[in-house]
Amino acid sequence: MTDAGSLPAAPTSARIDTLLPAELVAVARTVLDANRAIGRTVAVAESCTGGLVAAALTEHPGASDVFIASIVSYSNAAKIAHLGVGSDIVETFGAVSIATAWAMAQGMLNRSDADIAVAITGIAGPDGGDAKKPVGTVVFAVARRGGDPENVHADKRFFVDNGRGGVRLQAALCALELMMPVDP
Repeated sequence: MTDAGSLPAAPTSARIDTLLPAELVAVARTVLDANRAIGRTVAVAESCTGGLVAAALTEHPGASDVFIASIVSYSNAAKIAHLGVGSDIVETFGAVSIATAWAMAQGMLNRSDADIAVAITGIAGPDGGDAKKPVGTVVFAVARRGGDPENVHADKRFFVDNGRGGVRLQAALCALELMMPVDP
């Protein structure tokens, strides 16, 4: 246990508006505005992004009228316990798979009042990748309220391995893009 004397002092004179990259904050604003305009709410189930998408959305005052909930399910056990992902899915396909992302999105939708849920699971690195799933492999899924649970959109993408932070940023930007309304 650390004693309070060993913690860095909180800044007293400097105003900090955001710790996040400006591009991420700007895209989150666009997502909020676009969904607000159509009266749609969103939720997110994050793994490799560790809450980065939720953090970007909540950078904006008033986000709660669009952004409903987030679950960061970093471990397999959390995916199973908090999102209802079947252990058989994780064991059979792995945490970074279309099946797991699909189950995460559906689980987030079932655990929130949101109209749309986006799930992200991947390998940010620097370790954890292999020949079949290299660092930079990220899988996304989108589930919509009232939609057919068998018709959850899921997609695997490969991002340039430009470091752990770079992969996480690319994944967060992609997840936000998936929250944008699409024309029917």
